[in-house]
Amino acid sequence: MIPLLTLLGCAGERPATLGATDGRLGTCPDSPNCVSSFETRDSHRIAPLQATLGQVRMAVSGMSGARIIEERELYLYAEFTSHLMGFVDDVEFLAEPAAGLVHVRSASRLGHSDLGVNRKRIEDLRGLLGTP
Repeated sequence: MIPLLTLLGCAGERPATLGATDGRLGTCPDSPNCVSSFETRDSHRIAPLQATLGQVRMAVSGMSGARIIEERELYLYAEFTSHLMGFVDDVEFLAEPAAGLVHVRSASRLGHSDLGVNRKRIEDLRGLLGTP
């Protein structure tokens, strides 16, 4: 079964709900495989990044498995693909320049639990940016 999954990949379909609406990124599903700086639930909440979108782009570009898919003035979307099974996570960034913040949403495309991968990715990115 594992060789078959490896051959087929675990990319799934790119969600149609990506992007910002009314100055916010989408909400996380109930499953524990998503974090967002717009979330109010502790299980899904993560602090926004204290950075510019340009700084985030540079840091993401150097991260393992990352591929920037879309970039607009205040928005950046990247896919992160795991090396072993080819699982794809969708990671979005929305700049709030007046506050010096970049909001973030990182979510797994498939499965229920991500074993904390999305939260760790954003915290690793925070470390690369050298910000709290």
